[in-house]
Amino acid sequence: MTVDGAVTRLESPEGDSWVALVDLQAKSADEALAKAWATVAPDMKWKQLVRNEAPDKDGWQHITGYGYEVPPNLKRAIGAQAMFANGTWTVVLIDVAEATAEKRGSQLGLMFGRLLPKGGQLESFAGKQAHPLDAARIAQLTKFVEEAQALLGVEGVGLGLIDQGKVVFAGGFGVRTRGKPAKVDADTRFIVASNTKALTTLMLAKLVDQGKLGWDTKATTLLPSFKLGDADTTAKVEVKHLICACTGMPRQDLEWLLEFKDLTPEGAMTALGQMQPTSKFGELFQYSNVMAAAAGFIGGHVAYPKLELGKAYDKAMRTMVFDPLGMKSTTFDYKKAMTGNYAMPHGFDIDLKPAAAVHELNDSVIPVRPAGGAWSTVNDMLAYVQMELAEGKLPNGKSYISKEALLARRAPQVAVDKDTSYGMGLMVDTRDGIPIVSHGGDLIGMHSDMIWLPEAGVGAVILTNSDRGVAIRSLFKRKLLEVLYDGRPEADEALVQGDKNFRAAFAAQRELMTVPADATAAAALAPRYANPVLGTITVRKKDAAVIFDFGEWKSEVASRKNPDGSVSFATIAPGVVGFEFVVGADGKSLVLRDAQHEYVFAAG
Repeated sequence: MTVDGAVTRLESPEGDSWVALVDLQAKSADEALAKAWATVAPDMKWKQLVRNEAPDKDGWQHITGYGYEVPPNLKRAIGAQAMFANGTWTVVLIDVAEATAEKRGSQLGLMFGRLLPKGGQLESFAGKQAHPLDAARIAQLTKFVEEAQALLGVEGVGLGLIDQGKVVFAGGFGVRTRGKPAKVDADTRFIVASNTKALTTLMLAKLVDQGKLGWDTKATTLLPSFKLGDADTTAKVEVKHLICACTGMPRQDLEWLLEFKDLTPEGAMTALGQMQPTSKFGELFQYSNVMAAAAGFIGGHVAYPKLELGKAYDKAMRTMVFDPLGMKSTTFDYKKAMTGNYAMPHGFDIDLKPAAAVHELNDSVIPVRPAGGAWSTVNDMLAYVQMELAEGKLPNGKSYISKEALLARRAPQVAVDKDTSYGMGLMVDTRDGIPIVSHGGDLIGMHSDMIWLPEAGVGAVILTNSDRGVAIRSLFKRKLLEVLYDGRPEADEALVQGDKNFRAAFAAQRELMTVPADATAAAALAPRYANPVLGTITVRKKDAAVIFDFGEWKSEVASRKNPDGSVSFATIAPGVVGFEFVVGADGKSLVLRDAQHEYVFAAG
């Protein structure tokens, strides 16, 4: 870190990323931004793409964010935010390598989690008594959900609330499937995605109680074939590390999102053996779904060693978690899940019009299902949250699991930001002065959350079947705190402003896209591309539209000419908008990237 007058500059250990904070005088956010760039990086040349305003918060006023059109081949994220307090503008400039930004996201969170103006204070509910969730307060929460649903165009929402051990609300809003009349209720099945992780670690906790493993048992002791792409990291991994996001293993989802038809749990574990950590063990929060899947498969193997990994896991979850908790509708059987009362996923097209999402892609989670493959209902998830709030006891007072084994899953394993830690499939957030335990879940067209406040004895479950539903689940926690503790009224304004910003940013990106894809650019595409890890892409034409067929799923693509002259093709089917393939410099390949990995598809 260096300080030069009004400029504080921080650089990453890699030397490829920096953040600068600039204090200055200006008449507006835009003027402050221009002065900051001129001071810190006068050669910054990329075009401003978005300008978003945010509600006042924590003592800051006139909060304005900026995004820029950066060529994908640059592999960088550039942005800025201007904020006003005490007669001075503070501008944050960010110019980071995408790989570093993802890898060190928790450190960025530590940096900005408590970025406050002089005299600014976070709101705290420490020591305050929560109001009971009576009819009037429940009505405030359901009104928020219904208004958010209408504003965002979310097809269906399931909601459940617990207060002092009792379910005080369980119901639904909207429809299970767009264009059909069947309503969502408390027994409608949704994919709960990464909320599955906490259920998986609950199964592991049961095994700890039974003495079949310990949190510090080496993974290779339980499953000798377990390995990562790095032998030293493999040797260090204990049970508690499998699902702690703390081993240095990065997110590497494309390998099961694009090539899953013939993938098995055993195959997923084999693929894990080729994956490399990108940070030191225990150093950074890095979220690996395949590592989390390994946790479940190892637990299942310990419980039922004679069964195939997937079947063993399914049986362990049914016998040790779902059946004892009365979660009768929860299942990993997708055929069973999609009968009777179930919700279908929804997204939006390139023009932000709601539509059915590419549901086939959700099948990709089946081979890694301990990380996010469960279908469940509001009522079933409430049964789980009730048990968590009761610290291991069932509604009849009987003990389901020891308090020690249960709560070990909440113990911090790695920092997510200044106030949030990740345990084993659970996050604990103390930013508001009280511990809040939660986890979210996101798949194509399915977004959910579960929240509980141990000190208040309150819990909530929210399930949605639309990609815009992520905004509801993100803000519901804030609304719950406002209702329980008479908190500052922030959620409603944040919802409206957030929707406005989302639509503006989406529109800005839409202007860069050509749909159907540019005929000249499309004519240069080969009929087929292949990558040894991600499989093949068959390029098809349907009238003027260009289709990328990945085998398991397909999407029309838009084309885009980037500021550096390169050309991209991006998927635009509802639910999968944004998979970007950049034409290689040789003109004979397509390049797909996530933040830390690059995959080249060769023509032929």
